Amino acid sequence: MRTPLIAGNWKMFKTHLDAMRLVQGLAHELAGHNFDRVEVVVCPPFTSLRTIQTLIDSDRYQIGLGAQNMHHEKEGAFTGEVSAAMLRSLDVAYVILGHSERREIFKEADADINLKVKAAFAAGLLPIVCCGETESERDAGATESKVETQMRAAFDGVKPETAAKAVVAYEPIWAIGTGKTATPEDAQATIAFIRKVLGSTLGDDVAASMRILYGGSVKSGNAAALMGQADIDGALVGGASLEAQEFAAIVKATKA
Repeated sequence: MRTPLIAGNWKMFKTHLDAMRLVQGLAHELAGHNFDRVEVVVCPPFTSLRTIQTLIDSDRYQIGLGAQNMHHEKEGAFTGEVSAAMLRSLDVAYVILGHSERREIFKEADADINLKVKAAFAAGLLPIVCCGETESERDAGATESKVETQMRAAFDGVKPETAAKAVVAYEPIWAIGTGKTATPEDAQATIAFIRKVLGSTLGDDVAASMRILYGGSVKSGNAAALMGQADIDGALVGGASLEAQEFAAIVKATKA
């Protein structure tokens, strides 16, 4: 059984005080929630990680903590970057890698993502590895070739038993922050294909155990239909994760 995961990617929003209020509100909305049934993770900006870590620990929240990015080197003269070890020292459990905004805006290549995946595992972090196609690639019928290339590159040289701990997030770029959402059937078809690719590279048993999320304008109104698909194991939520009540509603819809 794959435990569903709902992860909130806050991107470049919320000061540390705003972040504290958001997590407190989320904990209130999820009071009584069975976190063994649906796992919940928040991924705030770097500046809020310590604040949220302390809040989670002191109030014994069962909300998990994730980061939005990291550098693959252990340390060095990389101004503005943070390492996997730095994240682990703050009890960060997950790290988002290969998000389309990192790939498209900051020009991170498949090889860069592969280095980060390996570094994350080496430090004890669980990567949430993103993949997805642009609208023009989708219109050209290149969705499958794009996500296959990204998945094969991301896990190149990673042992299957290690890769099994990773989470994959399919986020069609044309649906991120646009209000457009892949239909549940289309999302299912692409995610089933991704699982097939993982099976061919890592083994069918590993692929069957890996959680694959959908991301791209996920809201409480469409969450249940998306999460009801056989191969969709949760969501990587963007804008809707910035409101406690809305994010909690997505969690509850997944549980339902």
